[in-house]
Parts: sequence; structure tokens; C-alpha cells
Amino acid sequence: MGMRGLRRRGRTDANTAAGERDTTAAAVELRGVRRSYGRGASAVHALRGVDLSLPRGSFTAVMGPSGSGKSTFLQCAAGLDLPTEGSLRLGGTEITGMDENTLTRLRRSRLGFVFQAFNLLPSLTVEQNVLPMRLAGGRQDRARAADLLARVGLEGTGNRRPAELSGGQQQRVAVARALVTRPDVVFADEPTGALDTTTAAEVLGLLREAVDDLGATVVMVTHDPAAAAHADQVLFLAGGLIADHLPRSPDPTVAARMTPLTPTHRPPAGRAA
Repeated sequence: MGMRGLRRRGRTDANTAAGERDTTAAAVELRGVRRSYGRGASAVHALRGVDLSLPRGSFTAVMGPSGSGKSTFLQCAAGLDLPTEGSLRLGGTEITGMDENTLTRLRRSRLGFVFQAFNLLPSLTVEQNVLPMRLAGGRQDRARAADLLARVGLEGTGNRRPAELSGGQQQRVAVARALVTRPDVVFADEPTGALDTTTAAEVLGLLREAVDDLGATVVMVTHDPAAAAHADQVLFLAGGLIADHLPRSPDPTVAARMTPLTPTHRPPAGRAA
């Protein structure tokens, strides 16, 4: 079931708890972002100066070989890790140097996350997993949760537990949870990595519809050209820099563009992507 017909409602005061939203600003803006781990000759430079601006209502896929910096990019862009140097804005709000409590509130109210492992709490119902704890119980928010669950094909499942759902259904719950606060950005980290091909295509279709029908902004890290083909653009990272980009293209084209960036040998086991 698609998401068409879900109305865009006004932002609530709760959603602006970590700063007023600037609806004219880019959804994600990085300027000179660098991220290094360690010091001296042994330092690892995961990001080497990334400049990027992503407009609202866009779907961006980020690809790159192991060690390219794509996971670090996602963590920094989402405020889960702070850059060593540079500036990061989310929805017009500068988060570089923001204290941890304010940053946590911003992530909860203005960002959505979809992970490979679903990250649902097994002791909570589907509805409770979708609603942020501080909003749970509100009549309007429960209505939105039910509306989103219906849009992702899970109408009537609000009282069930995650263990009663298939993997694909659990990821649909995660998509609904990511959208419930009308976030500035939804960050997706390998969202189809644990799903079969058919279910993966369905979940990607939901993310595509969230952009097209709800005006959401999605930034997705993926290793799968078929997943990246759903995006408006694909960014290719290599050596901590944006090495290439591609407008929306079929998966063979995406795969062909990745080939020259992929080393012929694999890095040592355990090296972070």
C-alpha cells in the first residue's frame, strides 16, 4: 500500500524544541567537514573535507567501497558523531558545537532513522515503537501513527509486538517511526541489508513515496546499486571525499560507476566502512 493521500500537517511546537526550523534552508549542509581518528602518523582520516548541500524533498544514496568513509559520513551528517573540522547544518540549524542534550533533542524531534537491524523494542507494541516516548498517548499523535502504519501496509497492527511480524513488516514499522515527527531528514543505513529482494524493493518504494508524496528528505547509505537506483542522485565516496555523483539512473549504470572506485583487494577484516 502506498502513502498517497497522507496530508502534510503543520509542524508542532514539540518538533521545534531544538531550534526553529528554517523551511527555506537546505535539509543537510556540510562545509569542509573532516573527521579523523587518532593522532600523528597513525591517524585515520575518514573524511577529508566534504562540501555538500542537499535540498529538501530529495532522495540521496551514498555509496563507496569499504573504507571510503560512507559510514562516517552518515554518522556526522546525522549528528551521531561530530566532525573534527568543518560546519554541519540540519534544516538550517548549525549543530557543530551544540551541547549533547540539545543535540539529543534535535535528533529525537527533527531526524528520523532507519537501520538495517530494525532497532525495534521487543517489549513495546508496534504503535509504541512508532511514537516517540515523549509524545506517546497524545490523541493526534496516535492518529498519525495509525495513519502512517496504514500507509506502509500495516493497518490494524498497532497492538502487536515486533516478534509477531516478519522482517519486512518490522522494517515497515521502522519507516513509519522515522516519519512520525515529520523530520527534516530521514537517515537510512543499509535499510534493505537484512531483507530479501522483493521485500527490499517494497521498503525502498516506501522511502521513494515518502519523498514524492510527503516531501520527506532521505539520505541513504547502501552497497546495493538496485537500492541506489531509487534515489534522485547517487554520491560516490572514495578516500574520504566525494569522488563522483550520478543523477537518478538504473542499477546497471550505478554499478558501472562504482566499479573503478572498488579496489581489487579487500581491506583487512574489521576495518570500518
